[in-house]
Amino acid sequence: MVTTHLLYLHGFRSSPQSAKAQHMARHVAQQHPRVHFWCPQLPPSPRAAMELVEQGICGWPQANMAVVGSSLGGYYASWVAQQTGCPSVVLNPAVDPARDLARYIGEQTAWHDPAQRLFFRAEYIDELHALDVRGCPPAGPELALIAQGDELLDWREMAARYAQARQIVRAGGDHALSEFPALLPQVVDFLNLA
Repeated sequence: MVTTHLLYLHGFRSSPQSAKAQHMARHVAQQHPRVHFWCPQLPPSPRAAMELVEQGICGWPQANMAVVGSSLGGYYASWVAQQTGCPSVVLNPAVDPARDLARYIGEQTAWHDPAQRLFFRAEYIDELHALDVRGCPPAGPELALIAQGDELLDWREMAARYAQARQIVRAGGDHALSEFPALLPQVVDFLNLA
């Protein structure tokens, strides 16, 4: 399978301006210009975020698409992969965001622009539960990049959740996966970009 359409999903309070999204976008534009790359700004509502994604990819060839997601975007990427059967790459993926994000209900600032605010509502926890595909076998090939030094999420929980995936577990590192540029060739190889 050759990937001609690539979706990138950012994490909670993040944006298409994240370092990983920018590295991926730059690499695709420079090295794989025939690949259609899309990294939408996701709304705080998980249901609205996935509706946006569904609308954006509805015309994509499912046999030639793939999804990459970071943190909460990894959770979303697993849901997208389950719906489409496409390959997925998850970067320090959130395993149980309904549990982990419950303490963030209320007004939040965006990571890349603290002047920008978002409101994470209590009902979004139920929306996260509705997107949980942990009980489903992988619908397509999966690659999980996991940093043992992640300061926000437990790497052991990630490794257990993605036990059936090909895994790259790195000693040290951080939640932002600062070493992503060095790992990009393995991601690109896994995705088989056109």
